[in-house]
Order: sequence, then C-alpha cells, then structure tokens
Amino acid sequence: MTKVFISGSREVSKLNKDLKTRINNIIQNGFLILIGDANGADKAVQKYLSEQDYSNVIVFCMRGQCRNNIGSWKSKRVEVTEDKKGFDYYSIKDLEMAKETDYGFLIWDAKSKGTLNNAINLLKLNKKILIYFYPDKNFYVMDAFDHLKRLLSKCDKTSLELFEKKLHISEILDESNDEQSTLAFAYEDALR
Repeated sequence: MTKVFISGSREVSKLNKDLKTRINNIIQNGFLILIGDANGADKAVQKYLSEQDYSNVIVFCMRGQCRNNIGSWKSKRVEVTEDKKGFDYYSIKDLEMAKETDYGFLIWDAKSKGTLNNAINLLKLNKKILIYFYPDKNFYVMDAFDHLKRLLSKCDKTSLELFEKKLHISEILDESNDEQSTLAFAYEDALR
C-alpha cells in the first residue's frame, strides 16, 4: 500500500482549496496517510481528513498521549531517550515517518525549520516530495537536492540564517551529490 507522509508548518492553520484538492487526490487513491500530532498544518490536515471521514491514517506521537488525533485513528508512538528536547525530540518522530513513507507532501511557509528538515530527510532517503510553498502558493515536485536549493533561493535572509544555525543547511547542500549550480551561488550570496 502506498504511504504518504503529510507534514507542514505550525503557522499554517487552514487549508486552502489547492491543498484540499491535493489531499482529495490522496484520499481517492486510498493511500495510507502518515501524519504527526502537532498544532498547525498537522492539525488542519487531520481536521480535513476527519471531515472527509477518511480512515486510512496513522498519527505518529511521542511518548504518552497524542497531542492531536482528531479522527481517533490508529496511532504509533515513537520512543526517544530522555536527553532529547525541543526540536531534536520531535524531529525523531518526523524521521520515523520519513523512513516509513513512500512519498512526502509538505506544506511549507518558508520559515519552518521542521518542515525543511523533513524535506532534507526525505531527499536523503531518495523519496519524492511535493511541497506546497505558501509564499507563492505553488506546488513543487522534488527528488533531488538541486530542487531544494531552488526553493531555498526564494526564502528570506533571516530564515536562511536560521536554517544555517539550526540545520547547517550549507553543509547538507554541499554534501549532496548534485552538481553546484548558479542557484547555489544565489543561496550563498543571500547568506552574506
């Protein structure tokens, strides 16, 4: 059965028509949806799936109770060691979903390091991604780091600095097997 990992920014709390159309395609194909339990995009997608009475969903949660499981779907608890906190804690759950999925569908506001980290993990695992980029309200298909570089070139300098500080994005892009492109230079110029 085809699995789709849906995730997105916590700042995204409503789904527009374009996003609902894509989710409807997933529903019509009967794909298994893997989703987290965070507020924001996770909760908005869960709400929509519940409204559509879609049951082919697994909600991934950290130890204990799910923060959000609107449809009372099956849940999978991810265990982590006590030393993990904050972003490092929740990114372990996201990595589990990335490993288990066939495809990623990400809803990104161009500021969320968590959603960007999910894209990086999916690309490292050679999984295809569809990203809805909120700033220009367009969908982007990605299956290589070069595609991610192009999208990063649309992000503001403050966000790029955060991605560098928290994710070491330039190292990740340098390590990718993609050829250096003019867009990579645009990314590096934006960091200066």
